[in-house]
Amino acid sequence: MKVAILSGSVYGAAEDVARHAEQLLKRQDIQAWHNPRATVQEILAFAPQALLAVTSTTGMGELPDNIMPLYAQLRDELPAALRGLPGGVIALGDSSYDLYCGGGEQMRELFAELGIHEVQGMLRLDASETVNPEADAEPWLARFVEALRS
Repeated sequence: MKVAILSGSVYGAAEDVARHAEQLLKRQDIQAWHNPRATVQEILAFAPQALLAVTSTTGMGELPDNIMPLYAQLRDELPAALRGLPGGVIALGDSSYDLYCGGGEQMRELFAELGIHEVQGMLRLDASETVNPEADAEPWLARFVEALRS
């Protein structure tokens, strides 16, 4: 199984979670690939069999600037090679904001447009409750791996 991990981060927490996810997946004998500046061409060259998006949310409920070029390219091209793949989204946000985990919701919408089916519901990591988002993502990631294998 080959999993491409896409990440968008404002202050680095989502990128840390994405790197942690990459290491956890590799320990489960999954070929995981993460590049925080990935292009569609790089993703397609990796030939993923599943996608995982890990993204934080800006104060305005949007995706972080560093993932916007990839998001726009995916939305414009809608690569057929990604259609039908399994996937999942981990969203980091702060529930004290009105648009809590809005970046994650945008990635879910994009995945739906791409024809990627969620193998489990989006994980929401709340900055007002989470001290260690990497550790808090581990149970969800374990279920994600199980879902990919079944």
